[in-house]
Formats: sequence, C-alpha cells, structure tokens
Amino acid sequence: MNRKTMKFGALLFFFISTIVYFIYDKYPPEAQRSKDTSVVSVVEVHDGDTVSVIINKKKEKVRLIGIDAPEIGQRPWGEKAKKYLETLLSLSGWKVTLEFDVEQRDKYGRILAYLCTDHGEIINLLMLKNGYAMLYTVPPDVKYVNELQEAQREAREKRIGIWGEKGLREKPEDYRKEHPRM
Repeated sequence: MNRKTMKFGALLFFFISTIVYFIYDKYPPEAQRSKDTSVVSVVEVHDGDTVSVIINKKKEKVRLIGIDAPEIGQRPWGEKAKKYLETLLSLSGWKVTLEFDVEQRDKYGRILAYLCTDHGEIINLLMLKNGYAMLYTVPPDVKYVNELQEAQREAREKRIGIWGEKGLREKPEDYRKEHPRM
C-alpha cells in the first residue's frame, strides 16, 4: 500500500467514525434498546447473514444487522458462514428473538434485526466474534456498533475464520459488485 492510499484510508475511517459517534451520541444505548421484540421460528438459512422466519403466519426474510457474511459463491467461506449460522440456530431450537434498531426494513424489503437466543446472546455478534462475518454497519442502525467492532477486532487478532491464513480473499461487498444478482 502506498502512503496516499493509507492516508485516504485513515481519513475515511476517521470520517465514518465521526458520523457513527454523532449518531450514537444522539441515540444512547438506553434509548436505543428496543422494546419491540418478538420470538419467531427460523425456517430457512439463506446464507451467513440472511434467514427466513415465520411472522403472523407469513414467511419473511430477515437480514442480520451489523454484519456482512461471505456470499455462497465465495468458496469455501460462504458455505462455512451459512453452516455456522445454522449451528447457532440449532442450539436455540431454531427459535430466536428479533430485536430491531432504527430502520425496520432495508431497500429490498427484508426485515432488519439482531437475532437473540433465549439466553440473550446476539447471534450477529457471535458471527463476527468467531470469524464468519465482517462488520457492516449502516447508520442509523448502530445500536451495538461498539460490541460488534470489538468482536471483529478479537477475531482479527486471533486470526480465526475469515481472518486466518486461508481466510477470505475478497470482501462480500466487492464480490457482489463483480457478481451482481439477476
């Protein structure tokens, strides 16, 4: 990496951090914690960051907030992320609590939520902490941004999962640009 690229990266990081700080300042953790939660059954895992659940007898897609897991085509990590998410869900009997942030849906109509086990663990966080996803925050949905950042930092330091020696070679975001969905 040349100096110009490093300076630009540092400037971009500072700019994004500043925006996140001001949003987080405006919506402190106590005010952010949503009372709007519901226990649902997960009926399908599409990939490492998208599932389908049953809400009011209707099947709905849910996008996990704060993470970006490898796409299925990003072998082998796309399948590994999906399998790990399935493992986490099976430990909770495929029942989770949906916890919402500011935005309820994304531009594709998917519900945006944190998936929580009956023990209160946030599955989105576990995906990061164990190296099966990377941080992907989209303000104003930054309720757990500090916890998510810390989980990714730990995984990177331990060099586990996608951060390991034979880890992910391309960010999911970049992969999607090269392989757009039809």
